[in-house]
Amino acid sequence: MAEVMSPVVSERIWALPISGAALKFLHYLVFRSEFGGHLPVRQKDMAQEYKITPQAVSNLMAPLCRLNIVLRPRNDDGTKGNSYRLHPLAAKYASHADMEDAFRQAITSIKAGELPNLKLPAYAAVPPAEGRPKLQVA
Repeated sequence: MAEVMSPVVSERIWALPISGAALKFLHYLVFRSEFGGHLPVRQKDMAQEYKITPQAVSNLMAPLCRLNIVLRPRNDDGTKGNSYRLHPLAAKYASHADMEDAFRQAITSIKAGELPNLKLPAYAAVPPAEGRPKLQVA
């Protein structure tokens, strides 16, 4: 059975306001993640596999966390935990049916305030390759 990648992020990846290095690291995270988004590796292990320092992992992860593509679940006491996971709307799944079920649950959790929504740009067209895009609020 072929895995299914969420189109929510993958089809809008060109619009993400992150560096090329962070984008490449996102691909690594998707590769290393389990179906549904759980990341079974610690930051130290990511650094070793990716051949960078743990601080560099933090620097690459920060913009992905700001966009809620990568989530850092809280511990029972409310502090940030040591594990990471991909947002359910940005994860890969074993099947299309699994992805649809996860999306329904994620949308319900977002509406209930239990899960943050993705913070993706709402571009209507691809920004120009050169110069600043002339984006305006409608």
